[in-house]
Amino acid sequence: MTQLKQLRRYGIFNAKVPRYTSYPPANHFTDQVGPADQAEWLRAIPDGTSVSLYVHIPFCKRLCWFCACRTQGTSTLRPVEAYIETLLKEIDLVRANLSGRVSLSRLHLGGGTPTILTPDLMARLLDKVFGAFDVGPAFEFSVEIDPTEASKALLDTLLAYGMNRASIGVQDFAPRVQQAIGRLQSFDQTSDVVQHLRSGKLDSLNMDLLYGLPYQTEESLSISLQEVLSLQPDRLALYGYAHVPWMSKRQVLIDESALPGPEARFALSELAQILLTLDGFEQIGFDHFARSGDGLSKAKASGRLHRNFQGYTDDAAEVLIGLGASAISKFPQGYSQNHPGTAKYQAAVEAETLAGSRGHSLSDADRWIASAIEQLMCGFAIDIKQLHAKFPAFVPMISETLAQLAGAFPDGVDLGDDRLSVKAGFEPLVRILAGQLDVFQTTQTAHSSAI
Repeated sequence: MTQLKQLRRYGIFNAKVPRYTSYPPANHFTDQVGPADQAEWLRAIPDGTSVSLYVHIPFCKRLCWFCACRTQGTSTLRPVEAYIETLLKEIDLVRANLSGRVSLSRLHLGGGTPTILTPDLMARLLDKVFGAFDVGPAFEFSVEIDPTEASKALLDTLLAYGMNRASIGVQDFAPRVQQAIGRLQSFDQTSDVVQHLRSGKLDSLNMDLLYGLPYQTEESLSISLQEVLSLQPDRLALYGYAHVPWMSKRQVLIDESALPGPEARFALSELAQILLTLDGFEQIGFDHFARSGDGLSKAKASGRLHRNFQGYTDDAAEVLIGLGASAISKFPQGYSQNHPGTAKYQAAVEAETLAGSRGHSLSDADRWIASAIEQLMCGFAIDIKQLHAKFPAFVPMISETLAQLAGAFPDGVDLGDDRLSVKAGFEPLVRILAGQLDVFQTTQTAHSSAI
């Protein structure tokens, strides 16, 4: 049973903290890192390295009010076609800056709505990707799919090119909730897409759900979860809705008075976790769930679980190359983010330069904190002995920082000579605990709720 009184005392209902898909979080990137750094870091990738590739498609035919992603609406395919032409040129630029061939461990198409593409446009994009990069062993190709914007011809194209994991956004099936967030998507539409994908022998199916939405109740969420579970997904992501209208202007369309309060939001999260666990899912980190045998479950068991911009992953590649407007690349040396705006991104690539506009060069101090935060987020514990061995110059700082963390959360954290661990029932604090290690975090930094 969760220790609610202590959690409240530790600020679970009012803290605003990052989700820590990177360290430092992307809102601390600066223009001190640009295309020259991006090119240098690409050239430093050794021949034969296994990398991940993320391709961002920022277009949607409808703009869901809850979404805080970098997207733009379009009623025609003209801007999408022009954008794909730019993407093809960016792939050539990236490939020209690599010193050798690299193999793909993962390819992920995200957005936006990748399934807004026609089959011909998708085929052109994938032909270019697979012509520029080799495919490594245990390659995984995943795509974010909007069931309301996914023709069977497009799905068949993706399957023909080897898509073996699909990620379907559901959010919530309750009609009143869908109307309140500007996303109408029926269960039947979703089921039809799932059945078509399964008939094409898709290996694995992910679904994304949100709690903390307007008019969402424990009863309505329970019904939505039962509908989702009837589709038999292999993996689920259960995200807390991030109400950040200062970042995403479309969220002003959401009636704030209809949003559940902090304690109701927490109850929704707890209910979903109980129902998913009863159905046989294993909790992965703080917001993912997986069936036994899924890659995330295996990675958790073997200590190979990682966290990146898509959330929890079993991908061990040290390099993530991001393509498209706002896409972020991760290198051993640091992070590079492309121009967020589509027009500036396209102008850079059309001028035959890489599109990196901001980022962060990692120091050794950043690296030990990043490692500690990732361990916390993935396993609710920090291997102190491992940190000391990997960062010997920071042993005093590591010891002092973790002692301060344990001292600030005595009921929620155990500290031994070799390990710091989160006590059972205090796992919801993990983002707050990570924030205590984050030297970039300030009270003025705007983030979403810790719940």
